[in-house]
Amino acid sequence: MATPSTMEDFLFGPSEVASGPQYLALRNRIAEGIARGRLAPGVRLPSERQLQVNTSAARGTIREALSQLEAEGLVYRRDRSGWYVSPPAVTYDPTRWAGFMTYVTEQGRTPGTETLSKEMAPASPALADIFRVSPGTPLYDITRRRSIDGRTVLIERIMVDPALAPGLLAHSLDASLTQLLADHYHLAVARNRIDMKPCALTGATADALGVNPGTPGLLVVRSSFDAAGRVVNYDHEYWRHDAIRVHVDLAVRERTG
Repeated sequence: MATPSTMEDFLFGPSEVASGPQYLALRNRIAEGIARGRLAPGVRLPSERQLQVNTSAARGTIREALSQLEAEGLVYRRDRSGWYVSPPAVTYDPTRWAGFMTYVTEQGRTPGTETLSKEMAPASPALADIFRVSPGTPLYDITRRRSIDGRTVLIERIMVDPALAPGLLAHSLDASLTQLLADHYHLAVARNRIDMKPCALTGATADALGVNPGTPGLLVVRSSFDAAGRVVNYDHEYWRHDAIRVHVDLAVRERTG
């Protein structure tokens, strides 16, 4: 990890004259430091005030450069703490069924889970259609915050049919829900249907993640089915966009047309 003096020497030392907007020159300098390993994952950047004083740039210029780096997933902001170099993204393979706790641990990282709420909620018409129940039927509604190496990376909302897992909310849900459903309720997932799309992190989700409203995110929607075709759970995951890398390795089928 770079020491503060090394970091400051790199960021504020002599450099080639860059053409273009001033914010882009600062963005390029920080990005270069990250690419070269001079600014290691998790290291705290100088404060906006320090950057302003040492570069003679306007505060708006500093924020524009940092916002650009944040949009690229190179840095992130901690509330009331400052800006940090983003850690490596965790790799997610949607073709492989493995829970968050499993695939994060397999990659040498430390997963964490915190249950924010667990309650009964009436099924909306859309949820009733997914679970094949009548609108208004009570469903378990679980919200959890998940972290990697102590950094919050996603908020998830999980719906489960109480008919398949009676008494579920009496259990601790801070560990693997997949494992709990398998061990206690003998519910095994045989098939997953996954949709992913970019999103903006807003409202309570942004607050729970500690990011500014409108920060880019990735929404992963997962429907998990057992061998009988019943929905075991329905999950919305709101990820920090810099925390996840989707990787798929598929055999190429012979072309037929």
